[in-house]
Amino acid sequence: MKVRTIGCVELNSISTGLHVADEMSKAAEVGLVLARPTCPGRYLVIVTGDTGAVQSSVQHGLVIGRDMVVDHFVIPSVHEDVIPAMNGTALVPRINALGCIETCTTAACITAADAAAKAGNVELIELRFAAGLGGKAFVTMTGEVSSVSSAVQAGVAVVGESGSGPVLSHIVIPSPSEDFKKQLLGA
Repeated sequence: MKVRTIGCVELNSISTGLHVADEMSKAAEVGLVLARPTCPGRYLVIVTGDTGAVQSSVQHGLVIGRDMVVDHFVIPSVHEDVIPAMNGTALVPRINALGCIETCTTAACITAADAAAKAGNVELIELRFAAGLGGKAFVTMTGEVSSVSSAVQAGVAVVGESGSGPVLSHIVIPSPSEDFKKQLLGA
């Protein structure tokens, strides 16, 4: 699968979100990855395509969304683990150390997940956002302790550098219990 650019606009209004999703998909040759409401009353639009098209689509979404925009990003060459983790289709055979980054916005979490996956030899387990989380989002990852530590720090650093929203919390658990591992893997 060719790794492509993804872009996101996160809004504080469902009706504005619907408008933005429609306009973003018309503004450039992009594919709509996700367009749906999240809580608390937010709307998330994610598109994919060539970098120029995604940048154009996101910029158009920002103009249409105006003051309802909560956060946004464009990630060229998104890491191949990000989309499966977002969709809940990531296949992680086993968990070693566990890392987690929790953010205030979905856009910030996706940005942190991409940076973490690119920084260390880790596998993303799950990227969960805004549904039942009061607008917050989190990403979990696994690998060797040093890799997970490096990945978490990279994810936290990029969100801080981009200004896309504060990191609420982050943690590295060197050796999760076997029962907890089963819960994380859905076994």
